[in-house]
Amino acid sequence: MQFSAHNQLQGTITAIKLGGVMAEVSIDLPGGQKITSTITRSSAESMKLKEGDQVVAIIKSTEVILGKND
Repeated sequence: MQFSAHNQLQGTITAIKLGGVMAEVSIDLPGGQKITSTITRSSAESMKLKEGDQVVAIIKSTEVILGKND
């Protein structure tokens, strides 16, 4: 599968918190980094996401906020 977004991060699902409408999916990335995605609960259920699944986080955003320690 190909995507137009260039920011693609492969990782492993470590936790899924299902809410009434939304689901919070935690993903471990190579090198020890983590990322969390909030998707609809129906999407998480239709994709049959579970801990241990290998996924690709595709980031398509008009804003990226940077921070720097002084």
